Amino acid sequence: MRLLIDRKPVKVYPDPKRVIARFFFNGADRAVEVVKQVLALSDKEVFGLISPLLQEYSKRHRNITKILTRHCKKIVDCIEKAGYDFEALDKYQKLLLGSYFTHEYSIESAAFFNPSAVEDPDQSDLVEGEKRLIISFRAVGEGHISSVVFRRALLDRDNNITVIPAGNYIDEAEVIKNAVYNKKLFLKKAADSRIEIEVLDEVGEKLQDKFDYATLRKIILDSKNLQEDDFKKLEYDKILWLSDTYHEISFSRDTDISDRVIFPISEFERKGIEDARFVRFVKDDGSVIFYATYTAFDGAIIMPKLLQTTDFYDFKVSPLHGIGAQNKNLALFPRKINGKYAMMSRIDGWNNYLMYSDKLTVWDNPVKLQSPKFPWQFCQIGNCGSPIETEAGWLVVTHGVGPMRRYCLGASLFDLDDPSIEIGRLTEPLVIPNTDEREGYVPNVLYSCGSIIHNGELIIPYGLSDYCSSFATVKIDLLLNKLKNSK
Repeated sequence: MRLLIDRKPVKVYPDPKRVIARFFFNGADRAVEVVKQVLALSDKEVFGLISPLLQEYSKRHRNITKILTRHCKKIVDCIEKAGYDFEALDKYQKLLLGSYFTHEYSIESAAFFNPSAVEDPDQSDLVEGEKRLIISFRAVGEGHISSVVFRRALLDRDNNITVIPAGNYIDEAEVIKNAVYNKKLFLKKAADSRIEIEVLDEVGEKLQDKFDYATLRKIILDSKNLQEDDFKKLEYDKILWLSDTYHEISFSRDTDISDRVIFPISEFERKGIEDARFVRFVKDDGSVIFYATYTAFDGAIIMPKLLQTTDFYDFKVSPLHGIGAQNKNLALFPRKINGKYAMMSRIDGWNNYLMYSDKLTVWDNPVKLQSPKFPWQFCQIGNCGSPIETEAGWLVVTHGVGPMRRYCLGASLFDLDDPSIEIGRLTEPLVIPNTDEREGYVPNVLYSCGSIIHNGELIIPYGLSDYCSSFATVKIDLLLNKLKNSK
């Protein structure tokens, strides 16, 4: 018999009113003509256009003048080609130009799902039995572009959950490109990304064993300028796009957690940042850092990547390397095991794997851990977030795909000292889509990216048919006993 679960009467829906102001560019030739037309306007006409725009959009964005000024700076080359000096323009001309190269993007217009829950670093001013959570979600907007967004939530002593309403504004982070690259790893990742080997060999000869973004950019641009072949020029561009996948991002300190969105930055993730699995990781010295594995997608190539943060303001972003860093579903264990980092993965798309590493970003030698065993998971088995440490073993919430591509949630238990040993697995699903959950963006799909234990229960945030999100709980002692006694 299936275990009794408690579905919470809480649903988090997409909100199409939550928009970010993004840079809008339709090509250099068109941009030059727009610049000419705007700068031909009189001062009075410029002010008459920009003044009401600022009044209207300041209600929708925290600092619209800063955004428009930043976007104007992105077209300095076009301004100069139009015959004008950027520095000679007054502030209203810059703001109006910036508005023509800005568009609003609704990050949640299509869906809001696949949540991952971790303990909030701030647990102050709570009463006994309460816990504050940070929950990440996959938000999907126009063109099926996915981003990572956050909400804060509160669990009370009875594990009733309250999701704190989102703020009025959304902020993209400042991108900081100060990474130092390892040539060997960088070129290997470039080859995995199907960049032409001849171009990589040429660039590699000009790079030191360690190099920074400025050095790489100069080499790429110099080499590209010598090329007449458009295909080769594109290959050089791809190397720069790959370098963009190594960066840091920083949010303003005056933003709420719900204001922050991690939106695709590199061309190698232009189709989305998918299914971030956050985990509270305890280092050997007892300090805490939060990691998240996620899938970057450019429409053809999947690139597993890693986020790391201590405060959810500043994040370091880097790709994952190695034979084991393929496909989707990478999930990091919350501490080292026997002195090594440990990771679950699904490199072949339908089985669970286990791998160890001395380096957090390099993963090789994956070993098959689980294969589909029961009818509700014959098509595929995978993790639904990082393993959770319990006295009985590593608890892993799983997903299984069965007939009619129905996704159900299950659970497995693995040995604490040797996670390659499976202690038990639920023979029946833990959570099945009910009639209220099967309709949505992608029907018949329940999916989660990270659960948490509190007050004797496993709290599972989950996406409903890739549209919205909800929560379910199950008594942890009943679940562990069922797993230990399973065959």
